[in-house]
Amino acid sequence: MRIRFRFRWIPFVATVLLVALGVSLGQWQDRRAAQKMALEAKLAAGNAAAPLALGARALAPEAVELRRVAVTGQFVPGWALYLDNRPYQGRAGFYLLMPFRIEGSNMHVLVERGWLPRNTAQRERLPDYTTPAGTVTIQGIARLNAGHVMQLGSAPPLRPNAIVQNADVAQVSAASGLALQGFVIEQTGAGAEAGGALVRDWPAPALGVEKHRGYAFQWYALALMALLFFVFTGFRRGTN
Repeated sequence: MRIRFRFRWIPFVATVLLVALGVSLGQWQDRRAAQKMALEAKLAAGNAAAPLALGARALAPEAVELRRVAVTGQFVPGWALYLDNRPYQGRAGFYLLMPFRIEGSNMHVLVERGWLPRNTAQRERLPDYTTPAGTVTIQGIARLNAGHVMQLGSAPPLRPNAIVQNADVAQVSAASGLALQGFVIEQTGAGAEAGGALVRDWPAPALGVEKHRGYAFQWYALALMALLFFVFTGFRRGTN
């Protein structure tokens, strides 16, 4: 029995396209994994470093992202915002977002002070907590934003003590007229200054490095299977 390979253009072109697609998407997933690994290293380095003291000078958000920071000043309770749809351990609740005026300046920074439970019976009723008066020093982790959840329809205008789905720095600055740093502080430490009401058990960033590696393997496997299928079927169909 003589075995020979029969070359056919249509299967060849289809194989080339599948191999190119699989390799391209596999490389893209590899790059995503590398980015997440770099972010993981940045997070570890930020946690290990001494807290960065914030002042009046505006800082580039990317330069302080995931850094531990410390800032002295006063909270601005008149512009508190309640970020809705932030559950904690299966309970509905808010993240409390509040401007913080940096001591000796007109510069502010937004602080996520912690999680508060929502009154499920009276959904518009705001939870009780206290805000420290006077000058205090707080610490936390710098984040690019306060997190985002899905929003249906258009967002209402921001106003003091509003319950909202999302609020970024630019929106709060425009609505309040406050000069704000371009990032948000995720406050750490016990919530004792708020009567113990605030929970600061922040979720760790979902980096998903292994997920991207798994996807990359699947795409590379698809490319290999397409190539092997072309070769094996070519030999089989060329058999006399």
